[in-house]
Amino acid sequence: MPEIDAWGNEAITDYEHVFREFGLKKFPESLAKSLGQRLFERNIVIAHRDFEKIAECIARKKPFINLTGIAASGPYHLGHKIDIDLFRFFKEKGAKNLFAVCDLDGYCSRQKIPTLQEAKKIAVENIADALALGLEAEDIYVQSRKPASYYSLAFELSKKITSSTNNAIYGEIDLGKISANLLQYADILHGQLPEFFGKMPSITGIGLDQDPHARAVRDIVKRLPYGMETPSFVYFRHQRGLMQDSKMSSSNPDTAIFLQDSQKEIERKIQKAFTGGRNTLEEHRRLGGVLEVDKVYELLLFHYPNSRELEKIAEEFKSGKLLSKEMKQIAIEFFQGFLKEHQKKAKEFLPTAKKIVFG
Repeated sequence: MPEIDAWGNEAITDYEHVFREFGLKKFPESLAKSLGQRLFERNIVIAHRDFEKIAECIARKKPFINLTGIAASGPYHLGHKIDIDLFRFFKEKGAKNLFAVCDLDGYCSRQKIPTLQEAKKIAVENIADALALGLEAEDIYVQSRKPASYYSLAFELSKKITSSTNNAIYGEIDLGKISANLLQYADILHGQLPEFFGKMPSITGIGLDQDPHARAVRDIVKRLPYGMETPSFVYFRHQRGLMQDSKMSSSNPDTAIFLQDSQKEIERKIQKAFTGGRNTLEEHRRLGGVLEVDKVYELLLFHYPNSRELEKIAEEFKSGKLLSKEMKQIAIEFFQGFLKEHQKKAKEFLPTAKKIVFG
């Protein structure tokens, strides 16, 4: 079996081992600082494959494709928001944009989605959330409404990967996941077809658990007759779930804060989150909190916009001045306010989202 499960719920914790095993490059600290965006500055983006090509495009204001895809398998949570934040960053750098809400992927690769129609309903909600987070309608597509050339490419790709290669990358997987994979490869590559943007560098931001797809598509592109650029990838750290040793997952609601969670649910989940505080008040004041394991601080690290305030929170928690319950209250107030406003916007975008999905 492969060491990374692209559909699993367990968080990857040994990054160094994964880097060595699969040939990922650490994201350069100097470049991270120069990009001027919190996901890079806070070491949330940790690795890459061929990002040098994208950095050159940004520096020289040359065109490149910005592609991100999220399966329509359930409601968006804060882990999905990282994909969208990274997509928006590259969009602001002048990229040509393709944001895939993957209804076919969601249906084919997830047993819990009983019909394609159900995946489309989920896609509507996903798109409304994406629009509320700052994407525009022209950025977004759903797989099931792509033109024929997209599907032709997906079928063509099916002949460029053997069963032995597939099993080496993914292990034994069902036919639904194989079908979904071919569509994901088409998502990543189709922007370079002549009828879309043509040959140029492309960037896709993914979690480390999605690296099997990156390795597969980078291998396949070399066998195509179109002379396409090999896609580049950046990898962000897992946003761990609120419970110990978990990642945020739609299949386990208590691990995640969803973008449509109620105010009470936000408070309940943050109050129950695993903490890095000490067992007693006296011990916490003396030894300080342990930021590295505190799930509430990690929520703030990934999403809190003010870096100076975040540094103060971190220092006061490590010194023992700030208690776990106080940091939880900071997080509750921030996420309740942010998501209340987000939900209002998402509701207003529902008609646009339905049009994107159903026409």
